[in-house]
Amino acid sequence: MSERIPLAGVIGSPVAHSLSPRLHGHWLRSYGLKGHYVPLEVDPSNLQDVLRILPNMGFVGVNVTIPHKEMALELANLVTDRAALIGAANTLIFYEDGRIHADNTDGYGFLANIRQNIPEWDASWGPAAVFGAGGASRAIITALLDAGAPEIRLANRTRTRAEALRLEFGPRIVVHDWALSAQMLDGAATVVNTSSLGMEGQPEFRISLDKLDPSAVVTDIVYVPLRTPFLEAAAARGCRTVDGLGMLLHQAVPGFERWFGHRPSVDDTLRQAVLAP
Repeated sequence: MSERIPLAGVIGSPVAHSLSPRLHGHWLRSYGLKGHYVPLEVDPSNLQDVLRILPNMGFVGVNVTIPHKEMALELANLVTDRAALIGAANTLIFYEDGRIHADNTDGYGFLANIRQNIPEWDASWGPAAVFGAGGASRAIITALLDAGAPEIRLANRTRTRAEALRLEFGPRIVVHDWALSAQMLDGAATVVNTSSLGMEGQPEFRISLDKLDPSAVVTDIVYVPLRTPFLEAAAARGCRTVDGLGMLLHQAVPGFERWFGHRPSVDDTLRQAVLAP
C-alpha cells in the first residue's frame, strides 16, 4: 500500500498548449502503467524552488520547455554531454538523493523522426541547410554534426547569432546572409527549418526553392500546421518531406523510459492520439 505512483510532467510558461500530457498519457494507458503526467505552469522566478520540492511530491522527472531550458541546465547536478554542448535541457530525471540529472533529447528526436520516415537517410549524403539559430537549431546542428554531415549551411534573421554558432561548433558551419539564404539550397542533401516561421500565428517562411534539388530531404520542426507551406512547396518539387510532429514524439521516448521503466513506441496510433481534436 505504500508504493508510490510515479509522477512526471512538463514545466513551462505558458504550458497549457503543450501536447506532452496527451502524448505521455497515451503511453501510460497503452502499456497499462501506473503513473501520471501533468502540465505545470511555473514562473521563471520560482523554477529553482519548484525543482527542489517536486521529488518530495513523488515526481521522478519532468520535461522542460520555454523559457526554462537554460536555467534548468544550470540548476542540475548532473548533465549529459549533449545537454552541455547544446546549452539547454529539456528532460530532467530526479534521483532519490535529491540530485537532478539533465539531458537534451531534441537532437535525438530530430534524427529519429527522419530515420523513421526515411530509413535510408544518411547525414553524410551532403551539406545540410539549416534555417534559424535558436535553441532548437543548436540541438539539430549538434545531431547533424554527430551523424556525419560534412557541412552545415546556416542562416538566421539576426546574422550574429549564426556567427556565434559557427565560432562554437567549428569550420563545418558556413554562415549565409538571411536575404541570400536561398543559395544554401544549391546541392543541399538535407534541409531543415528550425525557426518559428510558418507556425500558426507567425509569418510565413518565404524562400525561393528554385535551387532545391528534388533528391533532398526536407523537414520542418513546426507541427502546427502539420504540413507547412514550406513542406508543401518542397514536396511539389519532388522532395521527400518530414513534418515536425515526429520530432516531438521521439524526443519524449528517453524520458518516458527513465521515468516509467518502459521504452515506448512511436507509431500511427500515437500520432492520431496526439492530433485528436
